[in-house]
Amino acid sequence: MKKAPQSLKNLVNWIEHFLRRHQQYKEWDEIEEPKVIWLSGLQIPEAYLTALVQTTCRGKGWALDKSTMYTVVTSERDPNKITKKLEHGTYV
Repeated sequence: MKKAPQSLKNLVNWIEHFLRRHQQYKEWDEIEEPKVIWLSGLQIPEAYLTALVQTTCRGKGWALDKSTMYTVVTSERDPNKITKKLEHGTYV
């Protein structure tokens, strides 16, 4: 328990969550950045979102301190139907 992130999940649910997180990280490392991110599967989701804003600002030449993150809701609910990663941003 000392080395694991805090959680209110029981052991079975924690292991299931851990295995899904591991799979996401493994595919990210071995294949490519996912087309759809399982945000709650990241240890520190805020860090990913910050990096996403920074990467977009660098790519477009925007000032970081004048940029804002925003959300657009899509009607697609099945991550397997997303065939292409967004050029800037990500599906969550």
